Amino acid sequence: METPGAIDNNASNAIPRDFLDTLRRDGVLRCADARLTPLTDGVSSEIFLVEDGGDSFVVKRALPRLRVKDEWLADVGRNRYEQMYIQYVARILPQAVPSLRPGPNDRGYFTMEYLGPEFSSWKQLLLRGQARIEDAVAAATLLGAIHAHSASDSEAERCFDTTQNFTQLRIDPYLLTTGRRHPDLQTLLEAEAQRLASTRQCLVHGDFSPKNLMLSPSRMVLLDCEVAWYGDPAFDLAFLLTHILLKGLYHAPRQIGFEQMATAFWKRYVEVAGRAIDAKALEPRVAQLLLMLLLARVDGKSPIEYLTDLQRAWVRQFARAGILAASSTLDGIVPQWFGNLHQWEAR
Repeated sequence: METPGAIDNNASNAIPRDFLDTLRRDGVLRCADARLTPLTDGVSSEIFLVEDGGDSFVVKRALPRLRVKDEWLADVGRNRYEQMYIQYVARILPQAVPSLRPGPNDRGYFTMEYLGPEFSSWKQLLLRGQARIEDAVAAATLLGAIHAHSASDSEAERCFDTTQNFTQLRIDPYLLTTGRRHPDLQTLLEAEAQRLASTRQCLVHGDFSPKNLMLSPSRMVLLDCEVAWYGDPAFDLAFLLTHILLKGLYHAPRQIGFEQMATAFWKRYVEVAGRAIDAKALEPRVAQLLLMLLLARVDGKSPIEYLTDLQRAWVRQFARAGILAASSTLDGIVPQWFGNLHQWEAR
């Protein structure tokens, strides 16, 4: 007998029929003509829009093997930590995360609010050249509030003791893999990996990037929290700054405000989190990670997709020089990066 519920066979991701059966058995789908449509070609999870009668929502299921060229395996238990992160942030910033829907626990998926057409991906806005200072300030305000609230929170530290998950999803594919591909930097990258893994300061999102920030006229919403970990806030900051710098390169030699965005992001973060997070101690860690993550986005397991080979070579040269010089301030990295981009046309 045909499985109830419609499958969009023209979508880019196939929907396994056994998953459709699971959703119906679990009571997630109620109407016989419920429809699932893939929302993204995500690397780490399957994400579907569910249209069930007059109700629309999202279901997300973690993948055991991420969709990248290199083998990248990860525990699907991260699905539970993503829900926990959303619940934690919702207590302090309820509009900054999607609302979760009631449903079965520990089934390898969860359901949440669908963000409608009024929302835009910050990544897509940036790629289109919409470099608005207010968006960077809003992102820094959101991140700073989460870090400050969770700093020294023993309960959060206990609940998000997820170093193994963070290692699978971030330390190995970004730092250790990149080190193996740059043998002369391997000792430095491995030392940073060890330092990062041993730092416990606040709740870290782990994938704080423009693709995971959705904007509407009234809300900025943070998605994809599956890397959640109680660790070093420097990682979230460096991760976001990496994306701002890379998108500045994407638009080079046009200078449309990305340097100002990066500066505003760091300044606002320090204003919001400064009482709970020592910015002077934090900045050298952010600077070091920023350079290493730039290199990882061309030579790690998750290379950025929108750069040309020439641009990738430029990132490689810049990041390697900074790592070897042990650059320790953002003022020593960000202006140099964008200053060099003025000359991109001549390259």
